[in-house]
Amino acid sequence: MCGIIGYIGSKPATPFLIEGLKRMEYRGYDSAGVAVCGGAEIITRRAAGKIARLEAAIAARPVVGTCGVGHTRWATHGPPTERNAHPHLSGDDSVAVVHNGIIENANALRALLREKGYEFRSDTDTEVLAHLVQELYEGSLEAAVLSALREVEGTYGLAVVSSRDPGKIVAARKGSPLLIGIGDGEHFIASDASAILAHTRQVVYLDEGDVAVITADGYRVLDVNALPLSRRVDQIDWDLGAIERGGYAHFMLKEIFEQPQTVENAMRGRVIADDGTSKLGGLNLSHDQLMAIDNIIITACGTSWHSALIGEMMIEELCRIPVEVEYASEFRYRNPIVTDRTLCIVISQSGETADTLAAMREAKRRGARTLGLVNVVGSTIAREDDGGIYLHAGPEIGVASTKAFTSQVVALALFTLKLARKRGLSVTRGIEIAHALAALPDQIRDVLSRADQMEQIAEEFKRAPNFLYLGRGVNFPVALEGALKLKEISYIHAEGYPAAEMKHGPIALIDEMMPVVFVAPHDAVFEKVVSNVQEVKARKGNIIAITSRDEPALAGLVDYEFRIPETVDLLTPVLASIPLQLLAYYIAVKRGANVDQPRNLAKSVTVE
Repeated sequence: MCGIIGYIGSKPATPFLIEGLKRMEYRGYDSAGVAVCGGAEIITRRAAGKIARLEAAIAARPVVGTCGVGHTRWATHGPPTERNAHPHLSGDDSVAVVHNGIIENANALRALLREKGYEFRSDTDTEVLAHLVQELYEGSLEAAVLSALREVEGTYGLAVVSSRDPGKIVAARKGSPLLIGIGDGEHFIASDASAILAHTRQVVYLDEGDVAVITADGYRVLDVNALPLSRRVDQIDWDLGAIERGGYAHFMLKEIFEQPQTVENAMRGRVIADDGTSKLGGLNLSHDQLMAIDNIIITACGTSWHSALIGEMMIEELCRIPVEVEYASEFRYRNPIVTDRTLCIVISQSGETADTLAAMREAKRRGARTLGLVNVVGSTIAREDDGGIYLHAGPEIGVASTKAFTSQVVALALFTLKLARKRGLSVTRGIEIAHALAALPDQIRDVLSRADQMEQIAEEFKRAPNFLYLGRGVNFPVALEGALKLKEISYIHAEGYPAAEMKHGPIALIDEMMPVVFVAPHDAVFEKVVSNVQEVKARKGNIIAITSRDEPALAGLVDYEFRIPETVDLLTPVLASIPLQLLAYYIAVKRGANVDQPRNLAKSVTVE
């Protein structure tokens, strides 16, 4: 959540800051601002709302300087107003701070600073940092920042500039990602590589507790005691086109249509079709360690939690190992049963989700081995897990996850196949699944070639106030995910349920005004789903069915149908989720919603 950008070099800083903020607007778009060191003073411009409003403010009153920081905000402390927008200034306007995270002892620090005569001009927790740095400044900005951070409890990714110590940016990271971009006679600081990709591919990812001092000519990384640290330089391996819309109306639509390629990327070099298994080099688990696993915990949030539910069913079905799926935010605050024979799989698109990261650390503390499924190379989970599987889905800019979800399901299937073959799954069954995996990209292309069918259905239901999504078995999580997508981007109330559970309450809501989406491919529980369809039809519900073949049993029951290709039961979620993504997208567009930046949401949730 929130985006940080900083530039220092010989060129005007403001264009770099605005460009970086636009690249990161999906991380937060409640307000935005910049602070530029211009001569002997810091000049700020801030605005509530989208980056365009900040651009207008700067156009009306330009800011000039070669060093500056910027921020786009997802509000936590205080409403999204101009006074609460970052950067925040110290009492004497000599220090400017941009900050992601939460200062947990902000109230206590605010009280102490007020006693010293400081006045607060915002409702944010971040402002205390600016005043603290001013209070503790004794000639060195980095020394003042280090001293201030020793007083702070909470999480932060922050960047600080000062007119009293110009020519440098001091950045620090604890619980919120930051990276340094290395240029020629210029350097950057950012919370997301997309912000600086147009200018450099060389980056240094800061670790927990790192403090960086960045100048036009170089950078230093220090620990909390100001001792120098060595950090490797990484190369960004994706290009600028990955974060451009490429002719699509929205990033979300582009990312939906990228799924044949992203699913293929998730499998590339990993499926061994002739042996009916998979090759996953990053697990860091020996044969004996894999065989010693006696239970698995999968922890995640949001869409990733839905993929985890699918993974649970895959693993239990094929590997016969008990699996428990936990909301990461709940796992970390209870007393789970974890042993040294537990494998904890953590799933996060960004690799920075605060609750998921904390859950992983708790599982490690209790002795479990951890396996991360993440999309972002260099992310915190990727660096701290014991092993992992990269999704290789490329940057996902749309706030509502699409391609990352299907890649997560595929990654879980690859892991399941490998583990199942080691634990006795037959070669014949393994080959069947491997071939079904290999067929997915072309099957997804087939689904996407008929996107106009979902657009027509969306036209019929764009004014519906409520939706119900129903599925059974491995497609119950698909129903949950379909409902979540619709809620996220169209603001229509939607709920996902196991189809049979519909009788135990939600059936009271069904009438001729209620659209009901059934995920009903021809699988092992299809006949049971037909019974549930009949129950809804008897109460005059409007039925939209996702099917996989001509079904005489559904004749006269279904109002709208979308057919997906047939595959093995455990892989139907990959195909069934895509028409539901399209349905949510087209409904949201027809309602005039901002599909890529839905209200109140942000892409990377780095706070509790």
